[in-house]
Amino acid sequence: MNQTRLSLSILLIFCIATTASAQIKLKTGMWRGTLTNESKHQLPFNFEVANVGSKQQITIINSTEHYKVPGVTTKGDSVFIKMPLFDSEFRLKLTGDNLTGNWIRHLGDHDSALPFEATPNTPWRFFKNPEKPKFDITGRWAAVFGEGTDGRDELVGEFKQTGNRLTGTFLTTTGDDRYLEGSVSGDMMYLSCFDGCHAFIFTAKIKDAKTLVDGENYSGFSAFTKWTAVKNANAKLPDAYALTAMKPGVKKIAFSFPDINGKEVSLTDARFKNKVVIVQILGSWCPNCMDETNFIINSGYYKKYHPKGVEVVGLAYERTTDFKKSQKTVAQLKDHFKVPYPLLITGYTPGKGDPQKSLPQLAGFMGFPTTIIIDKKGNVRKIHTGFNGPGTGKHYTEFIVEFDKLTEDLLAEKG
Repeated sequence: MNQTRLSLSILLIFCIATTASAQIKLKTGMWRGTLTNESKHQLPFNFEVANVGSKQQITIINSTEHYKVPGVTTKGDSVFIKMPLFDSEFRLKLTGDNLTGNWIRHLGDHDSALPFEATPNTPWRFFKNPEKPKFDITGRWAAVFGEGTDGRDELVGEFKQTGNRLTGTFLTTTGDDRYLEGSVSGDMMYLSCFDGCHAFIFTAKIKDAKTLVDGENYSGFSAFTKWTAVKNANAKLPDAYALTAMKPGVKKIAFSFPDINGKEVSLTDARFKNKVVIVQILGSWCPNCMDETNFIINSGYYKKYHPKGVEVVGLAYERTTDFKKSQKTVAQLKDHFKVPYPLLITGYTPGKGDPQKSLPQLAGFMGFPTTIIIDKKGNVRKIHTGFNGPGTGKHYTEFIVEFDKLTEDLLAEKG
């Protein structure tokens, strides 16, 4: 091989190696993504792409919640986005500047996928140029979902409208729909949310300033519910402490489950003796459970009350009975929030009455999360169903004050 041919060969090898190692980059700035459910309805949300050192990070935006997702990797023209929680991911292809592919949820015994596409330089969510609103729907609403069906449910909607922009949430007996964001255009309202688990879209016709009709709610892959609402400043949900109870005559609850390292943990362990104990019934798949975990750790509750005699333990009900699969998802939760207390893998699933089977002392079980508050003598004093997180504004603030007061009162009692 002569010198010229050798030089050309080296240059070719260098170019191939450089191309193979080069990492594609997403355009930085605001994007608009859409998921398409089984009925072909699109659920829009916004996310921002930013360069962080040598890597890229996306931030999913739902109203005031900015949810950072650092797990962005590329290979060739493929883009993989691993959600920090809820065991879901995006598997995408970059074509030009746009992304197409699927959002995939790993559900224990199977995976489910929704088509996804996203466009950069698109800061609007529902409409680039919405119509002028005919009404302002700011306020509190009494909503009925699934009227005339077995799944009929009464919710409370809280909305804030500024021009065309609309934010808010729905409060339910088992928690809230977290941070919803959207628009009012003409006589229609639109709200959506995506956080790696919740994939919601709510629409309704605004009949007048006090009436919403022809409401439609699409959730996840295929769920659909009709709804209506009337404005009612006094709308409220049942007392969260009155929905789940112990069986008559039963004061104590008992369980023994392994933690993520396989070590058995029981309420009879020395660490819980003469302590106020908070038992979280949760799942790593449950956004409201994550809000509750975040409250315990990041609001200062655990740091404030653990030294005073409060212990916390979480009972995880995962989508699968496979210990290793559950171990992986619960460990992800523990690492994400830096949970300092034990999280136990119950081996039971959220459905088929399993929480009731695993805790037979309960007279009933309504949903996740459920929080059991135990006094220093080991007696169950309160059971709180659901959790209204920071997306509910003053309701969240009121809960913190109330829960702190309950904790203080129990700590003041003799063991």
